[in-house]
Amino acid sequence: MTKKERYAYVIDWFEQHMPVAETELMYDNAYQLLVAVSLSAQCTDKRVNMTTPAIFAAYPDAESLSKATFDDLFPLIRSISYPNNKTKHLIGMAQMLMQDFNGEVPHTVNELVKLPGVGRKTANVITSVIDEQPNMAVDTHVFRVSARVGLTTNAKTPLQAEQQLIANFPKELIHKAHHWLILHGRYICVARRPKCEDCGITAACKFYKTDMRYVVEGLPKKK
Repeated sequence: MTKKERYAYVIDWFEQHMPVAETELMYDNAYQLLVAVSLSAQCTDKRVNMTTPAIFAAYPDAESLSKATFDDLFPLIRSISYPNNKTKHLIGMAQMLMQDFNGEVPHTVNELVKLPGVGRKTANVITSVIDEQPNMAVDTHVFRVSARVGLTTNAKTPLQAEQQLIANFPKELIHKAHHWLILHGRYICVARRPKCEDCGITAACKFYKTDMRYVVEGLPKKK
């Protein structure tokens, strides 16, 4: 199977079985999404969704968050991974939003990465979710799944994977493909033992062909 055929197969399967693919983070506006995505680094969406309601109630917008003190905000974030840094970053982020962006969340990657605690991955998530810009956020799930399936080849960094994925997915599907790969990696193509028995794209998967089919089908692996 060529790479072009592999992409076509994967796209067709997801279009049929996951026509609606979106973030599992709970939010009502761009500000809330920015806060939630910033908190989600090295943390589960489930944990973030348990934490953000209290934050949004106390700090409903960038202006109120920009006036928060570390001691005020930290107790609301302490159950999240790296709470010290994230508390500082959120306050700094809100202050920059007020100073440089009139309290509004910018909608370009170049502007977003200027905010404290916002890297390229977070900026790509924000822009792809808010207005479906063709940006591909590569987290550990996307990086793992795309390499296993064969959507990327010898990508050593998230940026290399991002560039390959953007080059091969149709522009209008990139924002959706990001969620396809994340959700597939979160629930099916998990890190330790992928659930190939429940996977619908094994026919296009390099890793299944070279390694997992022998495990799933109980066959002796060819030497």
